[in-house]
Order: sequence, then C-alpha cells, then structure tokens
Amino acid sequence: MNFIEGEFIYLNKPYNMSSFGALARVRYLISKKVGVKRVKTGHAGTLDPLATGVLILCTGKKTKQIESLQYHTKEYIATLQLGATTASFDREHTVDHTYPTAHVTRELILQTLRQFIGEIKQVPPAYSACKVNGDRAYKLVRKGKDVELQAKTLQIDAIELLWFDPQKMQMSIRVECGKGTYIRALARDIGYALGSGAFLTSLCRTRLGDVRIEDCVTMEDFPQWLQENC
Repeated sequence: MNFIEGEFIYLNKPYNMSSFGALARVRYLISKKVGVKRVKTGHAGTLDPLATGVLILCTGKKTKQIESLQYHTKEYIATLQLGATTASFDREHTVDHTYPTAHVTRELILQTLRQFIGEIKQVPPAYSACKVNGDRAYKLVRKGKDVELQAKTLQIDAIELLWFDPQKMQMSIRVECGKGTYIRALARDIGYALGSGAFLTSLCRTRLGDVRIEDCVTMEDFPQWLQENC
C-alpha cells in the first residue's frame, strides 16, 4: 500500500480515545514505517472518545474524499440507561437528574421510537465540537459559559429496538442515520419522549457507508497490519 500517494485505512476506534488521538497514533506509525516526517492523514466522521467502531482514515490524495465520505449513511448500536440524565448525555459526566420509570414498557418504547424515524429536528449537545462564533461548544461549556445551539434537520432511516431490560431499565437500539446525527442527543430526546430521561452507556459505530466493523483493524493489531501491508 502506498500511504504517501493515498490509501483508506479502516480502523476500529478503541474506547476512551478521541478520533484525533487515534489518527495521530496511526499517522505516527505510518510515517515511521515509510520513513517520512509526517504522512498527510485525515479522518471521516468524528467519534466521541467513549464511542468505538468504524473510523475511516484517509492518507495522501485520498484526504480529498473525506467530505464525501461524511455524507454516507452510518449505523450505530447504542445502549441507553433510562430513568436518569447527565450533562453530556453519556457516561462522561455523572447523573444530574433522576426520573420515574414505572410507566415505561416495551410497547411504549416501540411506539416512541417510531417518532424519530424520517426527517427530524435535533439540537446538538452542548458538549460537542459544534462551533459557536468560531469556538468549539464543549470548550465554552467547560469554561462555564452558557451555550445555545440551534436545531438542525437530519435524517434517521431506521431505529430498531434490540433488547429492553425492565428491571435495570436499560435498552439497546440499532440506528441508521445520515450526516450530522448525534446519537447522544438522540438518547436525550428518546428519554424526554418517554418521560423517563435517558443517557448513553455505550455506543459503537458498526457501519459507515459500505465499510462495516468486520472490515476494520483494531489499534492493538494495527502495527502487525501495517507490517503486512507496507
């Protein structure tokens, strides 16, 4: 593979690592392998540090295709905890409010999920990379500033309930969606619609376009993969 000229790398991003951190690690290993100071590298579609799954890295001239790749349909598997919320809508922050859940049934969940299929409006999380007057929203929030983001129109192609545990009040969903969808914000909105609150406990991107998680190399296996392909 010619990484200087341009290649796609399908990475299964590990838990608790930012997309940029994963990119920086891979870029360092590639650059060292081919003997140059810095191979041009970018990624298509950011994943939160607490999310795992498909991250497409592009090198060389392939970086010109990053924008088009970001418009491809994505698939996620998400686990939600009902009955509580956090400031970031995931486990990055501790629970800030709790809510009753006695009324939540599998039937209510199925009925509620249908409301989110199709073209919907979604307000991005304040803890996100969205820009507010040139600054990243999450940086402003961490400085104690109030951030008000505008709702965006996006497309949810499918939501499937994979399982629901009424004792633990946990559920897992499969989501097919378009560009700009925040699954953390979807969890927030589902919790609100259920009248129970919700936040993400795990998230995995299982597909981006035609690239599935089965096609991806783990960070742990990447050095060996690089040895075999370069």
